[in-house]
Amino acid sequence: MGIFAAQPLRVLAADDSAVMRGILRTLFERHASHTRAELSSMELVGVARDGVECLQEITRLAPDVLILDLEMPRMNGLDVLDRLRHTKPRLPVIMCSSHTERGARATFDALARGAADYVMKPAGQRDLESALSSLAEQLLPRIVAFGAERRRPSSALAPPVISRSTSVAIPQSRGEGMANAPVEVLVIGVSTGGPNALEQLLPRLSQDLPVPALIVQHMPKLFTSVLAERLNRCCPLKVVEAYQGAPLQPGVVWLAPGDMHMEVTLRPSGSEASSAAQVKLHSHEPLHHCRPAVDYLFLSAARLYGAGALAVVLTGMGSDGLDGARAVYDRGGAILAQDEASSAVWGMPGRVAEAGIAAAVLPLDGLAREINQRVGAGRSGKAGMRSSSSTATRQREVPHGLY
Repeated sequence: MGIFAAQPLRVLAADDSAVMRGILRTLFERHASHTRAELSSMELVGVARDGVECLQEITRLAPDVLILDLEMPRMNGLDVLDRLRHTKPRLPVIMCSSHTERGARATFDALARGAADYVMKPAGQRDLESALSSLAEQLLPRIVAFGAERRRPSSALAPPVISRSTSVAIPQSRGEGMANAPVEVLVIGVSTGGPNALEQLLPRLSQDLPVPALIVQHMPKLFTSVLAERLNRCCPLKVVEAYQGAPLQPGVVWLAPGDMHMEVTLRPSGSEASSAAQVKLHSHEPLHHCRPAVDYLFLSAARLYGAGALAVVLTGMGSDGLDGARAVYDRGGAILAQDEASSAVWGMPGRVAEAGIAAAVLPLDGLAREINQRVGAGRSGKAGMRSSSSTATRQREVPHGLY
């Protein structure tokens, strides 16, 4: 057991709302008296009412994690982040965001300035108990994940050797030669740390990407439309928020809308669209506590494209995407995973890497090169641009365990 194992994680909160400060105090008091087995102990060591007081308390209390409001008097959350970038660059900061378009845009600015992640402020809940439950589900696991990383010795933060899973045995269900099938669709799953990861990955992809791309980022409504706008501005590919029935076209990136699962499916016969495949959205129950869930997208890509699916698992907490990645692998498709050193949280990609189904585990720049190489293999010119719908036309949809 490590030297810090018995010591509670020290948390500082900064919020100008007396109501929010009260909710946070109650949350941590309840956690201290009913600590869940899967969560480390933690304590709220202080609360600040504005940005100036927040910086003072950071110096005095040396927290492991900071919970930071965006709009505060004297100094707002974004200005606090700018100061911390120079003085406390390793301090994990979790933003508290309001569920508005303005709140979404400010949150993405905060992430770009170094915030580790964000949670939504309780809004619209029936009572205090509902508000506490909503906040606890979002906040406590993030504190544990980032606090544990913060306490790792500096020597443990050295980037690992980048590895390829060359020794993984290919199961019989993949079929002979399927591992070398041309890529027909790119599907990406990402959670915690995703916006920054996507802003680094997508601009490195070929501007002539010969296949459609679909992304599931764990994110609420309003936030996904803002994220799609930001990604569309920062990369040469067209990035849009997905809608029901959207035809899949090469070079277009579809981002799942918040609170909706996204899948790929065949277009109805007789459709005038040139693409054989389209987006399917639905609001089935959350999977792994997530909606949208990566597994829905990956499973549908495995069904429809088989060995033509390329699935990429980026930074994020939990295990969403593992079952879908296994389905892609079993049908002959390829899996890529982000490495631990470049991930904000190595949960989702770590589970895939540990399962032995990743063809490569790489940092973001390496992933971009690998994706470009794989989607471009065996293609030339416009013939490759047309091929993204061919596999979808040939494949027969096979029911999977989710259905």
